Amino acid sequence: MTHVMACIDNSQSSLAVCDYAAWASQQLAAPLTLLHVLDEEKYPATADLSGNIGLGSREHLLEELATLDAKRARLALEQGQHMLENAKERTLNFGAVSPQLKQRHGHLVESLSELQDDIRLLVIGKVGEDSARDACTLGRQIEAVVRTIHRPILITANSYKKPETVMLAFDGSPTAQKTVQMLAASPICQGLPIHLVMVATDSADNRDVLGKAADVLLSAGFDVKTQIRSGDVEAVLHGYQAEQGIDLLVMGAYGHSRIRQFLVGSTTTTMLRTATIAVLLLR
Repeated sequence: MTHVMACIDNSQSSLAVCDYAAWASQQLAAPLTLLHVLDEEKYPATADLSGNIGLGSREHLLEELATLDAKRARLALEQGQHMLENAKERTLNFGAVSPQLKQRHGHLVESLSELQDDIRLLVIGKVGEDSARDACTLGRQIEAVVRTIHRPILITANSYKKPETVMLAFDGSPTAQKTVQMLAASPICQGLPIHLVMVATDSADNRDVLGKAADVLLSAGFDVKTQIRSGDVEAVLHGYQAEQGIDLLVMGAYGHSRIRQFLVGSTTTTMLRTATIAVLLLR
């Protein structure tokens, strides 16, 4: 569990993924690996067309189609290699040290699951190359990645903005308290001011639990500002982010109940869909 691993594809997010990954690699003093996974569904390694009733026994057509599929897959792999080389050059210019290149032919989630023992932080774009170019779109594989990969995940904005101010969304739950402890113990946000924001009623109990969370971060050397605000969670957090110029949102992914292991927490999913800044999910 040592590498910052960045998922590279041909999407609008990939340049930002490179930049955030290089930043994270330097913050964590961890080696960087750039990963490209060629989708096996779009580019199968081999194609079996023998059951195609429309072709019957026209073996020459079957052979030509299989050859074309193999050529498409080979060219896509070659294109992926070029993307990785370009990503390497970009991260080197950004200050990364000797990034490693890795290419897989298969499914993204399965590939990441197999590699996760080597992952300290996963960096991935909010949308992939097959996703709609919409501000509130969440890539079709993001939720599956979050459910499957039990590692911290940095989901990038569409363009890079160096993190200078951090907001940690806190609800007082055991998951949120664990998120505070993880952030306090990690160098990922070292030297950055932390806004600890709780969307709840401003009560003595809530102030007490928020104060204890702030003490954990203060003890780790962070400059901490606490805030309790009432209202709709999504609207309050987005409003506070815009008001304070926050450029990195930190959240817990979800709890450990069986139901919540199946679904990403509703607040987390909503924030991922609507966030215009990078989101760091801690597990």
